[in-house]
Amino acid sequence: MSNEKTKTKLKVTLNSPIILVFVALCFIATLLNYITNGATNDFMFSTYRNSFLSPMTWIRSFTHVFGHADWGHLVGNVSYLLLLGPMLEEKYKKSHLIEVIVITALITSLFNAAFFSTAHLCGASGVVFAFIMLSSFTSFREGELPITFILVVLFFVGQQIFEGVTSYNNISYMAHIVGGIVGAVFGYLFNKRRAKS
Repeated sequence: MSNEKTKTKLKVTLNSPIILVFVALCFIATLLNYITNGATNDFMFSTYRNSFLSPMTWIRSFTHVFGHADWGHLVGNVSYLLLLGPMLEEKYKKSHLIEVIVITALITSLFNAAFFSTAHLCGASGVVFAFIMLSSFTSFREGELPITFILVVLFFVGQQIFEGVTSYNNISYMAHIVGGIVGAVFGYLFNKRRAKS
């Protein structure tokens, strides 16, 4: 009988492909923005009020979530995406997460165009807040409202509303709030369907 211990090989797994592709696209967009001294963000990776007849207006309505102002902005958002994404991708269908990302991008873009005439919006913050709200529905049962959801609304969304009213920096609190609302709605709908099936 051999005394040799069986060695377990450690392997890296691709555990969250949707999130990893999203993060990679954010990294590429931020790198291009750095290389072009902001030109790619202006052209492709930020959204702002422009003619709805322009095809680029509609393209930017979706691609602005990949662009980030700088590396610190990117790292902040990517940290949350990598933390929450794998859990959400395990719980929900991949198509559901793509749906949340796409709808959040479009709605935040439309809100930005409607209410902020000169603001350029970029970054995955809206998606991050959608994911935060979506994650608070992990133990949802029909007819119940998770306490985690209530606390997330109080702490995260409440803070965004307060800071949006009282501060004047360049963080788009509107995108955070809209993203949070989108995540809450989808979290409720996805889990309601699951509870019935």
